[in-house]
Amino acid sequence: MTLVRFNPMRGLEKAQRRFNSFIDDMEKGVSFEMGGFNPRVDITEDEKNLYVHAEMPGIPKDNVKISVNDDMLLTIKGTKDKGELKEEQSYVRAERAYGEFSRSFVLPENIGLENINAKYENGVLELTLPKVEPPKPKEVEVKID
Repeated sequence: MTLVRFNPMRGLEKAQRRFNSFIDDMEKGVSFEMGGFNPRVDITEDEKNLYVHAEMPGIPKDNVKISVNDDMLLTIKGTKDKGELKEEQSYVRAERAYGEFSRSFVLPENIGLENINAKYENGVLELTLPKVEPPKPKEVEVKID
């Protein structure tokens, strides 16, 4: 007969690994960031619209590109330029981040992509994404012989 030592924590460790794996899979489609600078984003909604507010101080609107692909992935890309120092200047301290950035978010299926509105004012990008009624499933009546 083989003796097996009882470990009461064994089941909890397995559950924790499963939970962590589940959370990791959820985060894969939600958002990803790259680059030295990443704008902070708030996403809110009401009955008619979904709103995205992204803080991008010091970035001209010509340096920002917004796209939505067929998989309903909203992507905000851009570049925050460092600017030029005068010849007699040198850095004593540099804390601000610069470079290319990309933020992506999976949109719900009830967003009307044709009517997305973007406004850029005082370094804040505001996207208004209108909600639409999801199409009803097609129903075909089948006759019985």
